[in-house]
Amino acid sequence: MDIKKDVQQQFGKSAESYVSSTIHKEGKDLQKLLEMATVNGEEHLLDVATGGGHTANAFAPFVKKVTAVDLTHEMLVAADKFIKGNGHQNVDFVEGDAEKLPFSNETFDMVTCRIAPHHFPNVGKFIEEAFRVLRPQGQFLLDDNVTPEDDELDQFYNTIEKIRDFSHFRAWKKTEWLRMLELAGFEIVEWQRFEKTFRFGPWCKRMNVSQEEKDKLSLFIVAASQKVKDKFRIVIEDNQVISFQGEAIVLKAIKR
Repeated sequence: MDIKKDVQQQFGKSAESYVSSTIHKEGKDLQKLLEMATVNGEEHLLDVATGGGHTANAFAPFVKKVTAVDLTHEMLVAADKFIKGNGHQNVDFVEGDAEKLPFSNETFDMVTCRIAPHHFPNVGKFIEEAFRVLRPQGQFLLDDNVTPEDDELDQFYNTIEKIRDFSHFRAWKKTEWLRMLELAGFEIVEWQRFEKTFRFGPWCKRMNVSQEEKDKLSLFIVAASQKVKDKFRIVIEDNQVISFQGEAIVLKAIKR
């Protein structure tokens, strides 16, 4: 089974939990994404890997039209219900692959992608596609979990994410994102690092992690080095993981 089938399987059964997820629905990163955007109300925006539809929903009142694309049919159904339930009628839903977007060149004024690229097996192809479908001077707004620059810390974070969620491919380092975007032709104009506190229980539950896998994950985290525990602010009580802290990057880039 390839990773895209893994993504469809994993998110197909988790669609409703992502719509209701507090960290996806109310994260300060989403507000920052809105603040970074430059809009006049006439834009056609593409939201890639829309998931629960939170980004598409947030931007819908400020732009002319939103096209929300996702690989997973169940996610689109859940997002449609959520967004239409909020009264937004200017959002279309399209089933499609982030690495092979079903749109013509220079179709959109803005492309957004939030908390999703760590699932993409070929993130470089996604960046090329975002660049292709944007019009000149178009805005690319990215928001995703990232890893520290230190290889040990990077490996730890990607390992726990992979244990929790087999559809996780890789969270990239901040420098890797900057490099990939600039090499693709984007000009990065603003970026910010966000800290995110993950409560271990809800973090596992959102991906329907079995008790056996949850125990395995907890043991792995408890056994981590002090360096890892310090960096990720891991809180352990009675040999059980309570929470840890991750980080995300929110950035705006322009197609020149």
